[in-house]
Amino acid sequence: MDQISFQYPGWYLILCILAGLVYALVLYYKNDSFRQQSRWLNWLLGGVRFFTVTLLAVLLMSPLLKSLQTESKKPIVLIAQDVSESVSLVIDSTKIDGYRQDLEQLKSRLEENYEVHEYAFGDNVREGIDFEFKDKVSNISDLFETVYDLFSNQNLGAVILASDGIYNEGSNPVYSGAKLPVPVYSIALGDTTAKRDLLLKRVFHNEIAYLGDKFATQVDIAARNFKGSSAVLNVYKIEAGTPNSLQQIPITIDETNFFKTVEIVLDADKSGVQQYRFSLTQLPGEQSIVNNRKDIFIDVLDARQKILIVANAPHPDISALRNSISSNKNYQVDVVYADNPNINAAAYDLLILHQLPSFNRDITTILNLIKNRKIPVLYIIGNQTAINRLNQAQSILDIRPGGLNMNEVQAQIAKDFTQFKLSDDLRQALPNFAPLKAPFGEFDLTGNGQAVLYQRIGKIDTNYPLLVIGEQNNVRTGILCAEGIWQWRLFDYLQRGNHDIFNELIGKTIQYLSLKEDKRRFRVSLTKNIFNENEPILLDAELYDSNYELVNDPEVTVTISDSEGRNFNYVFNKTTTAYSLNAGILPVGNYTFTANTEFNGEPLTFNGRFSIQAVQMELYETTANHAMLRLLSDEFGGALVYPDQINSIADKIEASGKVKPVIYQSVKNRPVIDLKGIFFLLLLLLTFEWFMRRFYGAY
Repeated sequence: MDQISFQYPGWYLILCILAGLVYALVLYYKNDSFRQQSRWLNWLLGGVRFFTVTLLAVLLMSPLLKSLQTESKKPIVLIAQDVSESVSLVIDSTKIDGYRQDLEQLKSRLEENYEVHEYAFGDNVREGIDFEFKDKVSNISDLFETVYDLFSNQNLGAVILASDGIYNEGSNPVYSGAKLPVPVYSIALGDTTAKRDLLLKRVFHNEIAYLGDKFATQVDIAARNFKGSSAVLNVYKIEAGTPNSLQQIPITIDETNFFKTVEIVLDADKSGVQQYRFSLTQLPGEQSIVNNRKDIFIDVLDARQKILIVANAPHPDISALRNSISSNKNYQVDVVYADNPNINAAAYDLLILHQLPSFNRDITTILNLIKNRKIPVLYIIGNQTAINRLNQAQSILDIRPGGLNMNEVQAQIAKDFTQFKLSDDLRQALPNFAPLKAPFGEFDLTGNGQAVLYQRIGKIDTNYPLLVIGEQNNVRTGILCAEGIWQWRLFDYLQRGNHDIFNELIGKTIQYLSLKEDKRRFRVSLTKNIFNENEPILLDAELYDSNYELVNDPEVTVTISDSEGRNFNYVFNKTTTAYSLNAGILPVGNYTFTANTEFNGEPLTFNGRFSIQAVQMELYETTANHAMLRLLSDEFGGALVYPDQINSIADKIEASGKVKPVIYQSVKNRPVIDLKGIFFLLLLLLTFEWFMRRFYGAY
């Protein structure tokens, strides 16, 4: 029901009535204009004027018309179809059309009472179902997380999940679905009967190896219902498309449900992306032979950065640094102590000097070597550091110590730092990390030293640098003005369950210091060298002028060639100052590319390579997991049905009584003066009065 409310006290209405009455009396009381007419005309026109003026006065009080609006919203039912490859293997191709029709009939019936949304999931979650079953992975937990993000604040009534229950990415769906407090109705696809099959389940390996090293791979082999049989595991290296045999390993199957892990050591004897193939011989009666083979790609690097930590004495910081830097496979980290007479610092690309030079070890030999060989260095200051000697050894920071005392300091991110990018997570988390111990005194940047972090002492943000980087004599140098960073690594793990923040800070600092500057004016980079077959190939290009400033005026083209000599031509898109290209999905194999451009009449070329590996996870498990689907439905108050019972889902949802519409009520305020009827009423009253006065000769 509509109600009228006023923004002024209600007794103002009396004033409005009095205003209308006074106006009508002044105009028509004792008015002789209608003396020849009946008295009723004065009363009629006076009443009209009284009502008009009163209404206008009331409208000046800005009355509001409140109306209560009620809206009923249908509950949402979501149909999610697994479109991964494993589903096509467990559903007979002759039955797919019938299954699709049943699902469409279910949707039509549900749409009578519910708002129905369809989603497909596999590699990713997307709206609509195509029934092509080409996705390379199954990730049910990703589906539940997406549904939660999209529908958690809406009237989601039920989720219908059509799947074989096999998932090979993401967490257990039973746990990830806990955020959705709605029934899950599972359509159990496929067959739970274990058929005769020999399969190469997984190959565990590092993506990177180093030239001249040996690297280990672990191959998981499984067999069902082949007890008493034997097979051979063949290991090949693929070169120019031709498999060259490396090893043959006999496999004896001695159990009905057989499983064995075989470790194989291979040689990284050639740099670049190398392709290896692991293949099992076929056994009679196998359900599928597609899962008997798997190819892997190893990126063999011909060099890696060697980093030497030289310490004044044992300290927990040493272990924290070594573990953090070693997490990047591009770095080799060694640790020695300054009293070791056989330190071969010249063999390393970067030196980290922990509390050196110190009061009892001036390490003059190492410092001279750093200067003469131009070796990048990172100094870490502690209570044993000889500050005066440190000031003499570098020119990016000057420290004037105030005795041997130490301050407890926390990190404050330098707002104007631009040498490398720090993530938002690091910027938010680092200032809350445990305090470090820095020397008491005054700190001043010198030369081209630039602060990455400043010291926060207590609650005071100072301009004393905590982490400084810069160059001296074309040698990159860094100084961490405190000890105790092992606490940061521990604090990071306690707060987040990982070392990502600590590793990012140390990793980017080490990367900056050890980076060998690339002077090429035209460069093309990839996000990685080895892609999965369901990933798009992304390339970035940069072009520099003679002043090494980014430009992107000329066109950049690239030709990608596969191992069979086929060429794929592309043109880069221009970004703000550089170039980017999404080459899309390409077939499995090894590729080379040549990018070309021309700047100021000078042709520029960049060559590179990458590989695309097959994703075969869907082929290694073809036995449906209906137990997981039943557990999922029971856990959330739904039910499990089979494909021939699809139409019963609508009855089950209705019978549950849990999926109901939601009634929304809202109050809408509208100014009464905005009502068109008020305008026409006033116009009618004023027109009537004017007409009557005119008709009876008052004008």
